[in-house]
Amino acid sequence: MPSALEAPRVEGVLSRLYAAATHDSRHSSPPARARAAASPAERSEAFQEVSFPVSAEVGNLLYALVRTSRPETVVEFGTSFGVSTIYLAAAVADNGAGHVVTTELSSKKVQAARSNLQQAGLGEMVSILAGDARETSPGVAGPVGLVLLDGWKDLFLPVIRLLEPKLALGALVIANDGELASAAAYLIYVRELANGYVTVAFPNGDGIEVSSWGGH
Repeated sequence: MPSALEAPRVEGVLSRLYAAATHDSRHSSPPARARAAASPAERSEAFQEVSFPVSAEVGNLLYALVRTSRPETVVEFGTSFGVSTIYLAAAVADNGAGHVVTTELSSKKVQAARSNLQQAGLGEMVSILAGDARETSPGVAGPVGLVLLDGWKDLFLPVIRLLEPKLALGALVIANDGELASAAAYLIYVRELANGYVTVAFPNGDGIEVSSWGGH
């Protein structure tokens, strides 16, 4: 049975989004407003035109992990324009069960991601929660079988702490760009066995940290 990732609609949207992201990286620089001290909302506004896509290799890893673990609910922190969301939704579609709940602070990106998912034919697989994930995540219904952390790195820890009561035993938590200094508190937390995780740095050069939740 062919993968949903091979569907022309999905391939077309991903190709367009990757091409746009490559163009942005070559012809734009971080806005002056996007200083580290800015609030998450200020940073999101400053970067509302900038895409932060996972690589195709990471996307395929996400697809494989969802296909293998068959989670009832997938939660994504940081939708951006929906590249990683498409990989997650394609896996859920191929599983024949499950749903993706993704969060995004930028209203402009929420609209763009919804359009991209519809164009890819995967809109029904996904619910987008607009707003600060620290406010929207507590409303997510469990059990959550897989979490992708791909928003602002300094929010990885507060977001996963909010989601922990909803995590199924054995749930996978994938952090993208976990090697960045702003994710340091998160890595310290998940690498401490007493906090309920068994974790490993995935050796693909993208700073992926894969953790399994065992409960407290």
